[in-house]
Amino acid sequence: MTDDAPQPDRVEGARHPRDTPKLIGQSAAEAAFLDAFNSGKLHHAWMLTGPRGVGKATLAWRIARFLLATPDLDGGMFDLPPADTLEIDPEHPVARRVAAGAEAGLKSVTRTLNPDTKKMRKQIVVDDIRALNGFFQMSAADGGRRVVIIDDADEMNPNAANALLKMLEEPPERAILLLLSHQPSSLLPTIRSRCRTLRLGTLDADQMAEALAGSGVEVEGDPGALAELSGGSVGGALRLSLMGGVKTYADLVGLISSLPQLDRGRAIKLAEAAAQRGAEAKLDLLFTLLDLLLVRLARTGATGAPPARAACPDEIAVLQRLSPSPAQGRAWADAAQQISDRARHGLAVNLDPAALVLDTLRQIGQTAPR
Repeated sequence: MTDDAPQPDRVEGARHPRDTPKLIGQSAAEAAFLDAFNSGKLHHAWMLTGPRGVGKATLAWRIARFLLATPDLDGGMFDLPPADTLEIDPEHPVARRVAAGAEAGLKSVTRTLNPDTKKMRKQIVVDDIRALNGFFQMSAADGGRRVVIIDDADEMNPNAANALLKMLEEPPERAILLLLSHQPSSLLPTIRSRCRTLRLGTLDADQMAEALAGSGVEVEGDPGALAELSGGSVGGALRLSLMGGVKTYADLVGLISSLPQLDRGRAIKLAEAAAQRGAEAKLDLLFTLLDLLLVRLARTGATGAPPARAACPDEIAVLQRLSPSPAQGRAWADAAQQISDRARHGLAVNLDPAALVLDTLRQIGQTAPR
């Protein structure tokens, strides 16, 4: 893949997980893998699960470098001591080859360009999986391992999933497959049953701040707010930062603070900004943040308490005023589903973006308490 080709396994504008120097907040998953390695019971297939953007791909690349650079523990007299970290020196030959995309023992499987349309496919297709047969058949002069990263397994179409299942049923010798999955329940049960699972959790505000500081991205927005809006996902926080998501959310909160009388001028300004040519990603972000705002309104009423941390100034006061009771919380929850379904349908059939945003804001206004 060329440098300017789309990379479905990387947040645009951020480092590729391969190049992320440190993994934050996932020490339990790392320790579980090391325990299996040190016990000599290394499974041939691992499923890395957890919310999108919490470090699954970064962990997979760390594991790959570790496996390709670390000798087996055979229990001999001169054997190396058990490994206590997945960290590999960046100057190690394996690490250098991985960074250059030149490691013969490693294969990354992602969605690929359709040669007919020249556009990125929406799924991993069967040819992407079958190509692994040639990779596994390559002889390794040193008897080394072969490592495959599938990012992500949720995107396999049925034929690709069945082709992978055959590999899992008859795994190639000294091959390790690392499957990333945000929604493992969507995969074939027979695939899940043949993998050992490593579960990754979300990051708290302090871990998020550390991860963002080491991301190589000039972060826009308070790390605490980014952690709150992204649900503890570093990838989600980076997307929000790169697209001005914290400011957009603050604008939404400021707009609904005028309810039940919606500030039409501010609403039109917001709608026009999201409807500009080439602003499809920002339009999608706007509706994602609207969904989140409705959920936070519903939870505030249902629980009788606002979120523990505000995602922007004045948010807590606005949530409490607009969702003061369990009954109002239920009203927001019902409205959230209807509004989200209607907005997503409008996006799917290419309704005028500005009109769609204004219609969504109007529905929110109708749900606010009088």
